[in-house]
Amino acid sequence: MLPLDGLRVLDLSQIMAGPYCTMVLGDLGAEVIKVEKLNGGDDSRQMGPYVDGESTCFMQINRNKKSIGLNLKSDEGRGLFHDLARRADIIVENFRPGVTASLGVGFEDIRALNPGIIYCSISGFGQTGPYSQKGGFDLVAQGMTGLMSMTGEPDRRPVKTGIAVYDIGAGMTAVYSILAAVIHRQRSGEGQHIDVAVAECGLPWFTWEAAAYFAEGTVPERTGWRHRVSAPYQALRTADGYLMLGCANQRTWERFCREVVEHPEWETDPRFVTNQDRGRNVEALEALIEAVLETHDTAYWLERCDAAGVPAGPINRFDQALADPHYQARGMVQSFEHPVAGTVNTLGFPSKFSATPPSIRAAAPTLGQHTEAVLGELGLDADRLAALRESGAIA
Repeated sequence: MLPLDGLRVLDLSQIMAGPYCTMVLGDLGAEVIKVEKLNGGDDSRQMGPYVDGESTCFMQINRNKKSIGLNLKSDEGRGLFHDLARRADIIVENFRPGVTASLGVGFEDIRALNPGIIYCSISGFGQTGPYSQKGGFDLVAQGMTGLMSMTGEPDRRPVKTGIAVYDIGAGMTAVYSILAAVIHRQRSGEGQHIDVAVAECGLPWFTWEAAAYFAEGTVPERTGWRHRVSAPYQALRTADGYLMLGCANQRTWERFCREVVEHPEWETDPRFVTNQDRGRNVEALEALIEAVLETHDTAYWLERCDAAGVPAGPINRFDQALADPHYQARGMVQSFEHPVAGTVNTLGFPSKFSATPPSIRAAAPTLGQHTEAVLGELGLDADRLAALRESGAIA
């Protein structure tokens, strides 16, 4: 048994934020029914690379789901969705605000049929506010919230993060919000509407930056490979590359000086006595450290850091990270059997449950793969399904 066994989710979302949310719910045991448009389905199905005509982008974020094809613009398709919604616990959608209401499948429409529904809307800027009707994407959010003004090197072009951090962040925000709403419904019987905006989900993550701004009016700038508060907490050059050094407190700094680089005199150097001193003199500090680290390769220094209890790590490429024996041992690379593409490797689960571990129970579905099975549960027989296909209501 999995933690969310018994919860039924209707997934109207596509691309990344919503599908990431519903994938996590599915990994934790919820039954996720992905409702896709007839012409091409989720837009990520058109994003390569492909294996035997199936999008690997789609596969990576849609495991543990069923797919049905419904034409929500048709009366029959909308009626079928209403029938499914009566039996659902959760609906997730990421249309622009107002679209689901125009289709007759918005929160108010569904609440009239199912007062306990938990209806989560993920959009660029949220359901309210002056920007609610604007299209919003991950990179737009990175720019608007100030993240790109903090990312990259000083006096250089602003740089985005390496991944779609706001899309995934919106999906994560939706997951914990939905689970909180489930707990509320268990206590009260009341469903509710959850409004998640991609462009604001990351703002609460700027904790240190907010501390400095609200206290002193300090606006964070780009610090490149260095941390904005702690030093040395940054990338440093070695004889064969770089390593990340994490002297985030005084104790690890002292261990680094004495046991790793064997320069105890740095501890009493007036420029480096406290973390604030080191931060003010980080360029001089970096030059001294790198002069020592460049005498040996990264592996040598990582071994010494580990022995001294100083946090440090390599700067891996993605392929190196996936091959790392630690991530392999922790199950962060998994696989499933896809009905068309065969064996597909995918990423594992970041949470390790002692009693109810997540599992991959089903491959990412082909478009409309489960239409007949899901609608059959509503009592539709083969003749009725054939008529619905003929009318263009279902795939």
